[in-house]
Amino acid sequence: MHPLTSSPHRRSLRTALIAAPVVAVLLLTGGPAAANVPVTQVSNDPFTDAQAQHQTEVEPDTFAFGATIVSAFQVGRVAGGGSSNIGWATSTNGGATWTNGFLPGITTVGGGTYTAASDPVVAFDAQDNVWMISSLGIRSGGADVLTSRSTNGGLTWGNPVVTATGDLDKNWIVCDNTASSPFFGNCYTQYDIVSGNQIRMRTSTNGGLTWGAALASGGGATGLGGQPVVRPNGTVIVPYRATNAAQIRSFRSIDGGASWRATVLVSSISHHTVAGGLRESPLPSAEIDSAGTVYVAWADCRFRGGCTRNDIIVSESTSETTWAAPYRVPIDPTASTVEHFAPGIGVDRSTAGGSARIGLTYYSYPNSACTAATCQLNVAFISSTNGGTSWSAPTQIAGPMTLSWLPNTTQGRMFGDYISTSVLNGGNAWTVIPVATVPTGSTFHVPMVVPTGGMAVTGGALRATGEPATDSATDAGATAVAPATAN
Repeated sequence: MHPLTSSPHRRSLRTALIAAPVVAVLLLTGGPAAANVPVTQVSNDPFTDAQAQHQTEVEPDTFAFGATIVSAFQVGRVAGGGSSNIGWATSTNGGATWTNGFLPGITTVGGGTYTAASDPVVAFDAQDNVWMISSLGIRSGGADVLTSRSTNGGLTWGNPVVTATGDLDKNWIVCDNTASSPFFGNCYTQYDIVSGNQIRMRTSTNGGLTWGAALASGGGATGLGGQPVVRPNGTVIVPYRATNAAQIRSFRSIDGGASWRATVLVSSISHHTVAGGLRESPLPSAEIDSAGTVYVAWADCRFRGGCTRNDIIVSESTSETTWAAPYRVPIDPTASTVEHFAPGIGVDRSTAGGSARIGLTYYSYPNSACTAATCQLNVAFISSTNGGTSWSAPTQIAGPMTLSWLPNTTQGRMFGDYISTSVLNGGNAWTVIPVATVPTGSTFHVPMVVPTGGMAVTGGALRATGEPATDSATDAGATAVAPATAN
């Protein structure tokens, strides 16, 4: 592949270690808990370039391995697409303290050539001891998929490797970290070609330094938002949102990315358009447990009469090719007025099956029938310790936030097209999220924060509705879902 011409050894700018909780506890006017939890600010937008809405950070992804947690996110959201740069925040001690900075060599504010950057995603390659952040470098006429690498635990980052070129969108990256896998150390990048949403896969066998040819799935999957996961046997499964039908589908590779099989149905999608002009789409969030069970969560209204508002639902697969009927995460009664969306699911990878520890972060409105002026955005967390059979009571992390506090895009106000959750082995769940407070004039205040100490994965007695019993799925009642737009 073709690395950018600036030095691959250039180090990213770093800020001081963050140890004490910053930003704090807001009062709650409605929602699942009596008050928000304390949060620690881990990053803030320092840039001043004229193209962006500054003091904004959105669209975080987080990955954990051992005691290290790495998050990446957009910094300085540009209304027309992307951001001034990609930021990162790393903890090497299980979330006790954080170091943060900004990736070098991508956008012009970081010494690169791209005008903006978007869609950051984090992965770790255990064989090569390399952390990676996949992102989009946006330029005139298109966007390239880039891979930034860190060889010192996510504390400094080199200039990116160009992974794929074109007019591309919605990249995701994962590595095979099972030592007994025949493909241990392989890393896989997924993305789609904007024209037609054709999904492509590329494979690296050397810690992200170079990437193989772009390959399509059997039958040529079209969609976006794919999130590949790797089973312990080395099989790669890629759940994604189909754009030619209202469906979540998946495809797989059983030969280390040398070829990709045809797609199979996960489930139909029934989706309620959220109010207020907020940028939101039912993209899947995928994770895997130690036995290879794949969990896919998305926002869906099938459990509500008349599709009046969305719940968070989950489908599981243990067989690679068939999926259980989705069940509803019991955040609140189906008679409630709450709108739920944008789930980020995480699984303790040392657990499995009926003992799997699951953490789920999500956004919500207390009242789905709100307007741009009245909608109140909350972010909350819920957990299970028995593989999703029952769940804890939800805990609100932050909110309420007024939509005008968020940066604008051509598709509406934005917190991100996705969020994520990472569950430490035997420990707490961690999610890095944007939290907005009242702007000062035209200056936003949307930094990245983390719940101080993480979120306990306690489980509870709230029973899921329509618990998975058999690996089967139906496509009844699917309704059209407009495809999300690029960047």
